[in-house]
Amino acid sequence: MTMREKIKEAAARYPDQRSAIMPALLIAQRQHGYLPGPVLEEVADILGVERIWVYELATFYTLFHTEPVGMFHLQLCDNVSCMLRRSEDLLRHLEEVLGIRKGETTPDRLFTLSTVECLGACEMAPVMQVGDAYHGDLDIARIDALLDRLRAEKGHPAGAGHAAAASPGE
Repeated sequence: MTMREKIKEAAARYPDQRSAIMPALLIAQRQHGYLPGPVLEEVADILGVERIWVYELATFYTLFHTEPVGMFHLQLCDNVSCMLRRSEDLLRHLEEVLGIRKGETTPDRLFTLSTVECLGACEMAPVMQVGDAYHGDLDIARIDALLDRLRAEKGHPAGAGHAAAASPGE
């Protein structure tokens, strides 16, 4: 089924095509990996809605990416609950271990590192979202173990000698 067909099928569930923008964006992002301008325009055209409506949603939610991201998008919460539980230290560690700064992608395109305002999981603070999964009660050892598991999942060497151990709370 083409992207157009999938979007039309999803849109049929909504009484107003504007209500189908978010599901349509998810479909388009799954197909393209991110949402560059021409894809946003195509989504608007398929739905028959104003392009600005599509652009507004695509740029408002951290769920959507208008620039390419790595295979694993690490989104670390930096809101109050996570900050109080030392998310800033975790960010510095991630930047050091990955060799990138917040907002960048590793040269092998495996990891993109971002911070987000709130993941709505304060009970798990500090918390990080990777894809659709939340990883909480993080510390440096759990971050290292998570990175090792993600690297192993895609056949990359663990690097830096980090042990791959299961993390409670995931």
